[in-house]
Amino acid sequence: MSDINDSEPIRVLVVDDQELFRRGLTMLLGVEPGIEVVGEAGDGIEGTELAASVAPDVVLLDVRMPKRSGIEACVAIKEIVPSAKIIMLTVSDEEADLYEAVKSGASGYLLKDSSIDEVAQAVRVVADGQSLISPSMAVKLIDEFKQMSRPEREQPTGLRLTERELEVLRLVAKGMNNREIARQLFISENTVKNHVRNILEKLQLHSRMEAVMYAVREKLLDIP
Repeated sequence: MSDINDSEPIRVLVVDDQELFRRGLTMLLGVEPGIEVVGEAGDGIEGTELAASVAPDVVLLDVRMPKRSGIEACVAIKEIVPSAKIIMLTVSDEEADLYEAVKSGASGYLLKDSSIDEVAQAVRVVADGQSLISPSMAVKLIDEFKQMSRPEREQPTGLRLTERELEVLRLVAKGMNNREIARQLFISENTVKNHVRNILEKLQLHSRMEAVMYAVREKLLDIP
């Protein structure tokens, strides 16, 4: 379900209230091959409006901003441009806000002291449909969604995943990326991508973490 055509650049929107950081990131990303910065904004409201008009593939979004917080902006942008992948920018990976952002649809987070190579790689990874979530955060999310499981809820019919798709989903739930999953299951990365695409299409979801949360809630995963 990759929305990005290989021949087209990944369209990136940078939203951060620190002008020097935002400008620096915009300039450095602008010279990266295969990446095009289509806009920058200094607060959550401006960022949301800009996302609506430029429809970016990836949004780099500061967690803490005036006027509208990163979490609120994340929710609003996902509603307006559901296909946009959101990376939260943060000074610490311990912030509770990050956890809320991932639950609100963000594809993961990046520390602000990351190198430009790491930022560019992160943009490419989430544009490809993968997540930037540490295994420890994946565990926390799964634990929370297990608490929210509704035993009464009936299993939807016609959305059955194959054994192999469930296997892939279990490994995604552990915070593993495509390469790690391929190595674990002795299959190619391409095959993993196809499985993930099929899982998202069957469940009618937009991201890997959404699929994991859905699967935990619906008790599709056998996770202790």
